[in-house]
Amino acid sequence: MYSGAGNGAGRGGGDGILATMSEDLDGLAPTERFSSRVEHYAKYRPDYPPELLDLLKREVGFNQASVIADVGSGTGILTELLLKHGNEVFAIEPNREMREAAEKQLMHYSAFHSFEGSAEATHLLKSWVDGITCAQAFHWFDQAAAKREFYRILKPGGFIALIWNARATDATPFMADYERIVTTYGSDFARSNQELVPFERLRELFPGLTQHVLPNHQDLDWEGLRGRLLSASYMPLAGQEGHDEMLVELRQAFDLSEKGGKVRLEYETRIYLARRS
Repeated sequence: MYSGAGNGAGRGGGDGILATMSEDLDGLAPTERFSSRVEHYAKYRPDYPPELLDLLKREVGFNQASVIADVGSGTGILTELLLKHGNEVFAIEPNREMREAAEKQLMHYSAFHSFEGSAEATHLLKSWVDGITCAQAFHWFDQAAAKREFYRILKPGGFIALIWNARATDATPFMADYERIVTTYGSDFARSNQELVPFERLRELFPGLTQHVLPNHQDLDWEGLRGRLLSASYMPLAGQEGHDEMLVELRQAFDLSEKGGKVRLEYETRIYLARRS
């Protein structure tokens, strides 16, 4: 099942345009971006809607017996949803701090396997898994190299599910305020809007790709909202330029929109599905 120790994210050949851009914009390699934000990420990033599993069952034949490689698994948010469903999951994550956070949270699941590896070099055996999930991560990869690795480890007919929780930026006045804060105080990466890979690009990589959208949301108190903002790799941390001013504006936006001490962050969970022919 596993053919050696991983050594972080590959930066090999191919047309990994977005991964290269993300490093150039902020001066951080993709595998380093979240090391200082693990606690915020694990506690305050949104879950994925349970309807996601029904969609996978309907569209690609996913079931409890499906063996899954969750690539770029981070702190294990999607991994845990799959484990609760009863799946055996190989969580592949190059960032040590994020991987260790997932292990602490999920090691009580006997079907959980945590490995250091990358999308370009998972170190799983050929034709090993029934499906690959990749949540909130594909934009960090060398995409052509990741495609080759995905096809190598997938069984014939296996599926690929690329998933993003995308903020519904104009859904409510509060969402518009939140987006304004992100674009005002975020780094060049935030302003470049490169977190979502365009559908046309994904379809070039994976012929026959289909697109699906599910509604999702988070209801957050002040500490939750603050943690959610700081979980993003492109927002300034304490001691960095703009951090204090950013939190003042965030608090003002919270106070304007809160109901019962909470605000709602609205998302569209975007799912892109393909099969290995």
